[in-house]
Amino acid sequence: MGGQGVSWGNSFSINHVNPAVSVKNAAFNFQAAFNYVNVQAATEEDTEEIDGGGLSYVAMSFPIVPRRWTAGIGLNQITGVDYNLSVTSQVANSDLLSQNTIEGRGGLSEVYLQTGFRILDNLSLGIHGSYLFGSTIRTNQLVLMDEEFSPVGISSELFERTTFSDVSVKGGIYYMLPLGQQKVVNFGATYHVFGDIGGKEFAKMAELGQASIPNSPGDVLSDDVEGSIFIPNRLGFGVTYEKIDKFVIGLEMQHQDFREYRGFNGVDSNLEESFKLSLGGQYTPNAYSMESMLQRTRFRAGVEFERLPFVLNNTQVDDLGINFGASIPVHSMSLLNLAVKVGTRGTTDNGLVRENYFKVSLGVSINDNSWFYKKVFE
Repeated sequence: MGGQGVSWGNSFSINHVNPAVSVKNAAFNFQAAFNYVNVQAATEEDTEEIDGGGLSYVAMSFPIVPRRWTAGIGLNQITGVDYNLSVTSQVANSDLLSQNTIEGRGGLSEVYLQTGFRILDNLSLGIHGSYLFGSTIRTNQLVLMDEEFSPVGISSELFERTTFSDVSVKGGIYYMLPLGQQKVVNFGATYHVFGDIGGKEFAKMAELGQASIPNSPGDVLSDDVEGSIFIPNRLGFGVTYEKIDKFVIGLEMQHQDFREYRGFNGVDSNLEESFKLSLGGQYTPNAYSMESMLQRTRFRAGVEFERLPFVLNNTQVDDLGINFGASIPVHSMSLLNLAVKVGTRGTTDNGLVRENYFKVSLGVSINDNSWFYKKVFE
């Protein structure tokens, strides 16, 4: 549905976008998903194909008081770093060539606890607390070569590792406005507070292949120096129109002002405001059909546009994606979830890179409400 979740959710899936919507989970729910992504990266001169995948998230939801108070726990990937670039250029005032191989990997994950509770008949509040952790590793290898591309002199390597560990909190509100005849309008909003995320930085310069090895010869530039990065807070809001058990259509927006972002130890970055718009919907042919599994399948589609904060060569990067998916009933209340996203990010103008990507997500939702019933027969 274009990544929606601020203003809508259902009782069969866990919502980790807006904790206030989690009150809809009236049964125990376990949910997990894996993803695969294929990227065609292109410049004006060259193209490259990249692919990979892994675990997207794991989550559980526990109704303490069904449809009034719910708690949840989960593991999410927040950010990912994965690049490998090679740049060959002429050394100024010399016949030598320089070859830089620049790599990055790692990312930021969260373990979260969240709870949602209904304070009025149609009004819910929620809070989501996260422990953020992870690390990023960056290397820059420099090799000097002659005109025959043979190495000259000593090749060097810069190794940088930044490790993060901190907490963040997100609040949410959800209101359902009944319109009669199983029709409602849902309103939702979230505010995610990040602030200063603490960490440590290690950096070392050494000969090629030696910078990442402890106690090897080289110059240590930062030896687990403590610091932080500042991540701006994120605001989300949305509205959906729903005919219960039939169809849903919604529009949502999220905003983050990355002009406030500061790198490790206050280093300024050339970033701009970021926002995301999503339009999506869901359709169920017949939610109560006993004969046809296809009739009970929830079909979804959406489109999302994201203005990313990165500004390169006076060009801000955009991301446009189209989503398709379905939740297929497999046993009782449990579901098999399939989603596909096709999109494009960036541009080849002004010396930049355009990525055309294809992403597949496969997940499962296991729902069980039998633990709420008192045993009558042993």
